[in-house]
Amino acid sequence: MSRNAKINTLLLLVVAALAVLPLALGLGEGREEPFAGADAQAEAAITELRPDYEPWFTPLYEPPSGEVESALFALQAALGAGVLAYYFGVRRGRRQGAAAAAAIGSGTPGDTRAEG
Repeated sequence: MSRNAKINTLLLLVVAALAVLPLALGLGEGREEPFAGADAQAEAAITELRPDYEPWFTPLYEPPSGEVESALFALQAALGAGVLAYYFGVRRGRRQGAAAAAAIGSGTPGDTRAEG
């Protein structure tokens, strides 16, 4: 097994552990919403500390349900992953192209310099 394959396998195991361990250890038990987001937890804490608090802004769009909100969040994550994958792919392609051009040397096609 190559070094890259070992690293990829290790990273995959770490990601799987991060996804499974909170569920297996029951870290969300005993709560009304066990895996609520930070926004919801902050709102609950503010409401508990200062019940008369008025938010400064209101959301531009309020999803009709939690499922739609989750779907929009997943779509945002997928678009972000796509942009990152595109960036890294272009970067790798440019690096490979530069390496191929360097390997060919100065005799690249389209070189019109006169040899003396």
